[in-house]
This record gives sequence, C-alpha cells and structure tokens, in this order.
Amino acid sequence: MPDSLPQPPPPHLPLRVLLAGPRGFCAGVDRAIRIVEEALRRHGAPVYVRHEIVHNRTVVEALEAQGAVFVEEVAEVPEGAPVVFSAHGVPKSVPAEATGRGLSWLDATCPLVSKVHREAERHSAAGRHILMIGHAGHPEVVGTMGQLAPGAMTLVQNAEEARAVAPDSAAGLAFITQTTLSVDDTAEVVGILRARFPAIHGPKTEDICYATTNRQAAVKAIAAEADLVIVIGSANSSNSQRLREVAERAGCRAVLLPNAAALDWALLEGVATLGVSAGASAPELLVDQLLEALRQRRTLEVAERRVVVEDVVFKLPAPLAAPSA
Repeated sequence: MPDSLPQPPPPHLPLRVLLAGPRGFCAGVDRAIRIVEEALRRHGAPVYVRHEIVHNRTVVEALEAQGAVFVEEVAEVPEGAPVVFSAHGVPKSVPAEATGRGLSWLDATCPLVSKVHREAERHSAAGRHILMIGHAGHPEVVGTMGQLAPGAMTLVQNAEEARAVAPDSAAGLAFITQTTLSVDDTAEVVGILRARFPAIHGPKTEDICYATTNRQAAVKAIAAEADLVIVIGSANSSNSQRLREVAERAGCRAVLLPNAAALDWALLEGVATLGVSAGASAPELLVDQLLEALRQRRTLEVAERRVVVEDVVFKLPAPLAAPSA
C-alpha cells in the first residue's frame, strides 16, 4: 500500500451572509443609465457623456462597450455629437455652453438632485443666502452650487464648520443638502445650524434621497448582527462611502470594495456572519460575483434583511420618452 492516500479537501467553513435590502441601483441611477442606452439606440455610437454617468467603473465600462465616450468637459465633445450630462447634475454654465456650441444634449440629473436645484433657486429668489451641506469637490455639490451666481451659497461640510460659519446676516438664511450624505451626520449639522440660526429656512426633511436613507437603514440592520460588513461600490461614490461609515458607527468592522477581485481574504478570518450591501451606483451583478467568490471557499447560508421595499421609478426626459421615428 502507498505510504499515504490522497486526502480529501477540507470541508468549507460555514459562513452566514446577511444581504442588506435595499441595496444597489436606485431609481436615479437606473434612469441615468437608461438615458445613455436610449441615446445610443436612437443616435448610434458615439454618444458623449460629460463626467462618469454614475460613480461605478463597471457601469462606465459597460456603456463604453456600447459606444459611450466619457469626457470631463463639453469642450471635448465634437461638433454635432450628442452629449449626456451625468446623474450628479451640472452647473448651469454647462448646458449653456453646449447650447452655445449647437450640441444636442440630454440631462440625466437625478430628479431628486434637480429638486434641490429648484429649492436653491426659490431661496435665492426670496433673497436668502444658502448654506449648502455637502462635500467639497463632489460633482453634485459643484452642480448644485453652480445653479446660482458665485457667493450665493456657502459650503458647510461638517459639524465643526456648522459651528464656525459666519454669514453676513442671520435674518435671511436657508440650508439645502447633498442627497448622498450620512443621515446621522447631516442631522447633527442641521441641528447645529437651527440652534445657531433659529429663523433659518430648510426643507421639512433633509434633502438626503430616499435611496440613501433606505440603504443606510439596511446597513444598520445587518451591522447589528455581523462580524464584518462588505460594501460594494467605488471609492469615489459618496453614498457607498457613507454606507461603510454607517456600519463602522454601528460598531461593526466594514470595508468598501469595488468588486470581488479586490477582497483580501484575510479579512474573513474569524468571521462567522458577513453583512453585504452595495452603493446606489453598484449593479447587483457585483454582489452576485462576490457571493460566487465566497462560495468557492465557504459554505454559505444567505439571508436578506429588507427594511423597506422600493418602488420608485423615474421617467425618461421628454425627448427620449417619445417614440422614436
């Protein structure tokens, strides 16, 4: 007999996976992607897109494969080519430039971001100075602040800045917020502003969108049971970064990954229960790929923790909603 027989592979250790629900695409992201795809169908390739349509490389690369060309400025779009503006919104100067060049353009701005733009315009028309709660340099903040003339808004990024901001007059103030912020952080900032400026005008509820709020609530629900939370999303995605922070503040280790290939398997040592979510710009395909990678090494027991069912759908802009000729 041989000295040793081949040994069977060791059994996979069990792993309980809690899927946050809802997770992944929101209605605004879905609409933006459909706008680019419908523009490609109607106009043919190439269709130009100013800035990443949403903050996810998988989505961007899939659209590039269909003929979308991503640029940072309208000046890069050739004469006569169609151009789409990203879901984050753009300053008013951008469509003005496109119109001035005679370009055919479509606005994929999320309707909930457009709602914040209109709020800003109403406050400005009422003579109020606006405090914009958001992150400097984020495309949504750049687009929102670009709805009005320079100086009409002051950016407030956190509680410290809320305590220090010194507008010229407290009599005519309003606040608006980026739609993808941390619900808890924003509540703190708003509380500080209301305490300092009791007459400040603002929305009945903060402008944080339903999808951001729901995904953060779902992450809190799974973080309470998990040893580790993985959030699938891009590093430049604000709403994805906030999901990671929400899990950490709930007392759970958390990591943000662009895809399954980026997973450091050492993170799973000692993990019996894993929470999984995905940012609003991350396709469900990436979650499926993560689960498949996990199955190669562990025996999975998968359950979903759904805090709410989303049924929001946003219509396409009028030029695309009409049947094509």
